[in-house]
Amino acid sequence: MARKKIIAGNWKMNMTPTEAVALVETLKPLVVTDEADVVFCVPAIDIIPVVEAAKGTDIEVGAENMYFEEKGAYTGEISPNMLTDAGVKYVIIGHSERREYFAETDETVNKKVLKAFEHGLTPIICCGETLTQREQGITIDWIRKQVKIAFQNVTADQAKTAVIAYEPIWAIGTGRTATTEQAEEVCAAIRACIGEVYDEATKEAIRIQYGGSVNAGNAAELFAQPDIDGGLVGGASLKADFGKIVNYK
Repeated sequence: MARKKIIAGNWKMNMTPTEAVALVETLKPLVVTDEADVVFCVPAIDIIPVVEAAKGTDIEVGAENMYFEEKGAYTGEISPNMLTDAGVKYVIIGHSERREYFAETDETVNKKVLKAFEHGLTPIICCGETLTQREQGITIDWIRKQVKIAFQNVTADQAKTAVIAYEPIWAIGTGRTATTEQAEEVCAAIRACIGEVYDEATKEAIRIQYGGSVNAGNAAELFAQPDIDGGLVGGASLKADFGKIVNYK
């Protein structure tokens, strides 16, 4: 059975609630497709208005982060039950910006992944290497480590429903994109790693996105690769161009 593509926009720290609703209204008619799941991952303050604005469409709403505790004295954090109650279906976990600026580790990523599954949220688990790591020839080793730790104590049934986003850090927001061959090579290695940790069925079921300067010009070629099941799209998800990426054929 062919895997359904999943194309998610990561808005990052952009869009006030008012701007967010206006963007959803602009994008709604442009992102209609039967061939891909479409997700808008939005800042926490935008979640409720975006869920409301997307009602009656196939657009799912995701969060950009969450904490791994249910509730408590964690000022400024957001719990998984807050997300599910607000209508969120997906959550980005371990984005390279979270790791770089907010000291997230492979271990905290794993805690968040487990908590997301516990609450019926689909994690979009990010992994990726720096330019230095690529030049050192350790890309695959590094990413296998990130994936293996992220999936520690995750069951095969849970893993089958997960999304992994491969984002070479050197290609995020730089305008540089990994070549199609580079992107496919790493996504294939991630799939092989999942096969080693679990089994053939899980390896074939899990969806792996490419992220890193995805745009309307390169989406079709990237998404045609056998191991690339869509994209995690940054800047281009804030524009009408996102409709062209979603309808990439």
